[in-house]
Amino acid sequence: MTLGPPATGSAPPQPPKSVGPAVVIGTTLEWFDFYLYASMAALVFGKIFFPSGNSSLSTLAAFATFAVGFLARPLGGVLFGALGDKIGRKAVLSLSLLLMGIASGLIGLLPPFASIGIAAPVLLVVLRILQGFGASAELGSAITVAYEYADEKTKGRYAALPALGAQIGLLAASLAVTAVTSFGNEFLYSWGWRIPFIASFALVGVGWWIRRNMPETPEFEQVAKDARKRKGIHVLRDLVRSDWRGLLVVAAVYGGYAAISYTFKTFSLSYLTEFQGVAANVGSFGITLASAVAIIAVPLIGRICDRTSIRRVMVVGAIGVLLLSFPMFWVLDTGRPGYIWALLMLATGVLAPIIIVASSPFMAQQFPTEVRSSGLGAGREISGAVAGGLAPLAALAMVTMSPSHSTWGVSLLIAASAVLVLLGALFDQKHRVDSRSAANPTGSTGVDSGETTASRASAD
Repeated sequence: MTLGPPATGSAPPQPPKSVGPAVVIGTTLEWFDFYLYASMAALVFGKIFFPSGNSSLSTLAAFATFAVGFLARPLGGVLFGALGDKIGRKAVLSLSLLLMGIASGLIGLLPPFASIGIAAPVLLVVLRILQGFGASAELGSAITVAYEYADEKTKGRYAALPALGAQIGLLAASLAVTAVTSFGNEFLYSWGWRIPFIASFALVGVGWWIRRNMPETPEFEQVAKDARKRKGIHVLRDLVRSDWRGLLVVAAVYGGYAAISYTFKTFSLSYLTEFQGVAANVGSFGITLASAVAIIAVPLIGRICDRTSIRRVMVVGAIGVLLLSFPMFWVLDTGRPGYIWALLMLATGVLAPIIIVASSPFMAQQFPTEVRSSGLGAGREISGAVAGGLAPLAALAMVTMSPSHSTWGVSLLIAASAVLVLLGALFDQKHRVDSRSAANPTGSTGVDSGETTASRASAD
């Protein structure tokens, strides 16, 4: 398998062996931390950090802190994205890993509300913001690295590496949640919930070592000289001026995916425990099974993306979610573990991975090399913050405020998210980006090279 930008008269070089692990380890940690936090927000944090006489209100308060982490991500996405296009992908990936892992580990050391009062939820929110700030750089940068190391015949399978890391992290977190919820509530609420968070310290140590040994991508090296001359504001100016269409496409695709994914993975757990009386470990074990299915499915989906149109694969996944958006609650309402597990394996193990695997190279191809990191960071994180952070909270609020605990509003939310993915797929900007790159083969950003207004206008 050959990767990297082709050289005239020779085969493109193989990527260093450290690239695959470096891409996978960060998204593994991101999803381990974020799914762990989401699960504990649904199951534990309401009682530990927001005690009240109403368990639903306590859970809502805990979910609000989950949303706070997403609200920190747009700023981080813009900042780290611009840094990735200025100083390189490697430095940003290393920094994001440290922020995520250290913040998550410290959450596991926080005293409860009963010990330090209001300081407990305040510190939780601060660490959640830092966790979100670090995670804002992770997936976009990882997609960029994998995409830039792949050749045209392997874009799908290598851009699938971040999604594979996400599924491994999700599996590890769901196993951890299943384990700590299987020893009873006393163990869970006392110190059992802390164990997986503290384990983040070990993960970040391994990840830091791997990423420090990863080389910069060949594509960025080609534009690095010009890139390092630019100020961060110039990177963002170039992005908005020339690639605003790509930003909108990425925002639609990833916003739709984030709402779908987090509603499936987090709201379903809370819905089962709060409104159906299903034991907490039933839902968490269902996510475990779904993650195991996804680990098998993700590489296969990546190879399919290399054999057919990635837009077609995205559309198939989005239509599948659209068709499932209403029937899923018929299954959850049965309360039967086997049915619940089958639903979660289909939704989280197959349909959501189809969308994210296909959308990874799709989103990367919306931008040229010199603004790819900032484009993915800004477009993905702004939409992901709104959709991924608020969708589970909105879903829980709609069901809680409904006298009959109706789920129709949640189904409509999921269906609308699938439609967003479909709309993004319809407005692919790859042809426009390729045309501009052909007209400017040196990869110059235009800021320091004296690109004329006329040439920029002709590209648009």
